[in-house]
Amino acid sequence: MEKIYVLDTNVLLHDPLAIFAFGEHKVVIPMTVLEELDVIKDRRDKDVSREARMAINTIDRIVGNAAPKQLLEGVPILSQPTKENEPTTSQGTLAIYPDQQITKIDNVPFLNSNHDHANDNRIINVALSLQATRPREAICLVTKDINMRIKAKGSGLERVEDYRKDKVLDDVDLLSKGYIHFEGSFWDSIEKVKTEQHGRHTIHLIPKHSIDPLYPNMFLIDDMDFVGFICNLDEKHAFVLDINKQSLMHQSFWGISPRNLEQAMAFYLLRHENSDLMIMTGPAGSGKTLLALAYALQVTMEEKRFNKIIVARSTPPMAEDIGFLPGTEEEKMAPWLAAFDDNLEILHGADEHAFSSIDYVKQKANIQFKSLNFMRGRSFNNALIIIDEAQGLTQFQLKSIVTRVGTNSKIIVLGNLAQIDNKYINPLTSGLTYLVENCKSFNYASVMHINGIERSRLAEFAEENL
Repeated sequence: MEKIYVLDTNVLLHDPLAIFAFGEHKVVIPMTVLEELDVIKDRRDKDVSREARMAINTIDRIVGNAAPKQLLEGVPILSQPTKENEPTTSQGTLAIYPDQQITKIDNVPFLNSNHDHANDNRIINVALSLQATRPREAICLVTKDINMRIKAKGSGLERVEDYRKDKVLDDVDLLSKGYIHFEGSFWDSIEKVKTEQHGRHTIHLIPKHSIDPLYPNMFLIDDMDFVGFICNLDEKHAFVLDINKQSLMHQSFWGISPRNLEQAMAFYLLRHENSDLMIMTGPAGSGKTLLALAYALQVTMEEKRFNKIIVARSTPPMAEDIGFLPGTEEEKMAPWLAAFDDNLEILHGADEHAFSSIDYVKQKANIQFKSLNFMRGRSFNNALIIIDEAQGLTQFQLKSIVTRVGTNSKIIVLGNLAQIDNKYINPLTSGLTYLVENCKSFNYASVMHINGIERSRLAEFAEENL
């Protein structure tokens, strides 16, 4: 049975290249979706307007100079070449459906399209019309809107789906934590090992297949206080650096030291010279922001490794108009970056003149507060970049941000997958999950999940029980 997928607007905003995700099947774009994209492309919301324009350009490239009749029947979708000089092949068709021409069909429960939710209803009506007029084909509405899926099913549409191509994992528990914990002794699980001494460093060569999965810059820990660090991988062996746990716990950045082993491993990864990207996940109160900021001040002010610190996070749609508010960009961003001021107070609150110290540090370290929505097209060189609250970003958004990193720069990405505010994103489709899974095998990236909550006993109770 041939399948026809009717796409909602939010699918194309979530993934502007979603049209290519349905293989050999037919994709239908209702005229209402094109109208919504046309309105959205001119919004001040830089992220969503850019994605609307990308979706429109993608549709334009596919339809080309097709005649009106061809648009109704379906224009071949040419696959995107993954390599240079690779030929494109046809993998289905794209049709534009003029939903304004839908006529009443007996026994088809069309929804009212003359009220506040008219656009959603028009898109659902397209799928209902196709289901009624093409009984030999499987009609499926694809939307990220949960309520729209319920309405469509309640109206008699047999197939309604969420957009699943961006699903990174089957279970968020499978997400890499940056370490593997072994019960008892780690060495009980290893049959063969070769140990080498390189100056002060002890390296264990273990068979690569003995532990699965293994990634660069990953830790191996057990209940017997063994701490190993994967410093290299080849086709046959994993090279495990033996690290003294006590020395790991005595690290320090800007006057703070780790309070648990996961924080200590995060300290080590932050310090790791070959790491261009550091991803820290974990619950609220685990110390992600404090560790990142303390490291940033250490390497910028004391070690002079970077010229500036860029602190950024995504702002809600209502904040897209901050350009019209009085004040500097830092003052406009203050409500959404208060967490960093809180952590600066923790680091300098005991100073005799705390507020003066904080202002001095901001100026001396050249800390710049940015909105992610205004970072497109920029390039950051000689900078340490901290991205906060990354769990609410789409895969496309986070990819576009990481590509802004220039020479002699490092980026630290922070997020808590348990606190996602974006209604179209869940832990399995979050840009943060996507970044972890796609960068865990990269030799110059590192990941650490900090599970211990050090903020307060109340914060720990709330995270686990509320």
